[in-house]
Amino acid sequence: MAALGSEAKAFIVQALACFDTPSQVAEAVKNEFGLTISRQQVESHDPTKYAGRGLGKKWADMFHECRRVFREQTIDIPIANRAFRLRALGRMAERAENMRNLALTAQLLEQAAKEVGDVYVNRQAKADGTGDAPTPTRVEVAIVDARKPDADAERSSG
Repeated sequence: MAALGSEAKAFIVQALACFDTPSQVAEAVKNEFGLTISRQQVESHDPTKYAGRGLGKKWADMFHECRRVFREQTIDIPIANRAFRLRALGRMAERAENMRNLALTAQLLEQAAKEVGDVYVNRQAKADGTGDAPTPTRVEVAIVDARKPDADAERSSG
């Protein structure tokens, strides 16, 4: 087990707080500090895991603060925004359809429908059975090229 300095420990704690895997963190520590450490040693710096139950208060506090900030900042990441993802899926579906790749087009349309239908949203019911668990809904997705002013007319006449 490699002896870690404060700088390396802080690096590990912050990386884990940002949801890097123990394997990713071990590799990053090797690249950054030249230290070879095991995944198990990395995991001992995660207070949310059993292996990290003995982590010092200073490091646990750093972990939780870093995780809080990380979660708050994901709102600034474009791909974390549903509208951004739907626009990208729309562009990809249009390109796939123009290439006559119907299988890929169907997959992209299905993914867009799941996105709109909150399939990718984690909702949990409360212990008493109430909560905001998703209710099944029918979802229809129509991808319209907003650059063409007569897109609705073309679709209805075709």
